[in-house]
Amino acid sequence: MFGTVLVANRGEIALRVARTCRELGIRVAAVHSTVDRESAVVRYADETVQIGPGPARRSYLDYAAVLAAAERVGADAIHPGYGFLSEDPSFAEACEAAGFTFIGPPPKVIAALGDKTAARALMAAAGLPLLPGEPVDDVTRAAAVAGGVGYPVIIKAAAGGGGRGMRVVERAADLADAYLRTRAEAQALFGDDRVYIERYLPNGRHVEIQVLADAHGNAVHLGERDCSVQRRHQKLIEETPAPGVPRDVVARMGEASVRGALAAGYVGAGTFEFLLDDAGDFFFLEVNCRIQVEHPVTEAVTGLDLVAEQLRIAAGEPLGLTQADVAPRGVAIECRVNAEDPARDFAPAPGRLDAFTVPGGPFVRVDTHAYPGYSVPSAYDSLLAKLIVWAPDRDTAIARGRRALADFRVDGPGVHTTAGFLRDVLADASFRAGTHDTGLVARLQSQPETQEDS
Repeated sequence: MFGTVLVANRGEIALRVARTCRELGIRVAAVHSTVDRESAVVRYADETVQIGPGPARRSYLDYAAVLAAAERVGADAIHPGYGFLSEDPSFAEACEAAGFTFIGPPPKVIAALGDKTAARALMAAAGLPLLPGEPVDDVTRAAAVAGGVGYPVIIKAAAGGGGRGMRVVERAADLADAYLRTRAEAQALFGDDRVYIERYLPNGRHVEIQVLADAHGNAVHLGERDCSVQRRHQKLIEETPAPGVPRDVVARMGEASVRGALAAGYVGAGTFEFLLDDAGDFFFLEVNCRIQVEHPVTEAVTGLDLVAEQLRIAAGEPLGLTQADVAPRGVAIECRVNAEDPARDFAPAPGRLDAFTVPGGPFVRVDTHAYPGYSVPSAYDSLLAKLIVWAPDRDTAIARGRRALADFRVDGPGVHTTAGFLRDVLADASFRAGTHDTGLVARLQSQPETQEDS
């Protein structure tokens, strides 16, 4: 096992990784920007290095600064968390060249799966089902592909991710403008203007499979997570098991994910994402080559520490479990509490936290980097805390989640959170029935009044 791991991230995921490192007897080093000098992980780590000013491109995304910090603290390995450099194959390659273990898949695997068109081709060859579609490089071809696929369609950036760089098109008259806008957005966000078109499922279910694979040819899946509660393709609530999805469908998705991971030469923790249609058929979307924001949902039902598994795999150890050992139990739900104002179309609402009290009680977990007196910065993602609840059944898990969300106490000038809105989602009839889809949040936002507590 590693002697020192550098955590190259911030926020709740940096603290979460640091805690597991400490449990494994690994010395923890962390980087931080000038904005994050008072962050929780800085207080927790054994050693810290300031790597630049607030803007991420001059700190958390600065290869040279991160690698210099790793050299300074004597790190054996670098854990990138999620976001920032976690799915950057060039950074993973730079880590290896500098003699540090990158805790994630090999650079060539990240490159292949990070390119959505290449990933589609690779998964198609492995026998995974895909939505109809293909890459397009001009408006004429885009119109032809969309016409053949049938409207509605979605245009996606080939190098995209995180719910960005995509646009839904309902009718042919809007295609040309949407195509040009998406290409421009893809270039601005990812430095790559390539796009592809595929059929859009307006009422689809978004379900993903967690996989673990080692460097010795072993791979398992740890079950599914339903991520259908989304706003603008950003996940708000995740749960397992996926309500209403037959176990045989989940089993086939799991088998397909393992098959895809082995075909790609995947090593580490990763997530295969799928869309399910009304008929129960599933279609491959993409692979996330990192730990997911929603990984605690899987941890709650399996009893596994996924960050510990990442570290062991990166250290060269074989998987310590087989597929037969995976036996999820109960129901887990995660709610992402963001520093946003739902009344102002979820506008960011940063500021100083005069009060910050998280919920507790049986089977309640809160992953957060916030504390009373902490100033939520405007420079980064608005995620404030992740609430994870577990229960033996879904009704109890929903009730526990609503109670816990009500128990959050967050106060400060200008600070708002999404906790109340998430309570409304958990109270929604379609959510309770498990019949909701990716359009649920938009439907709730369109209502003149939020639902009454029940």
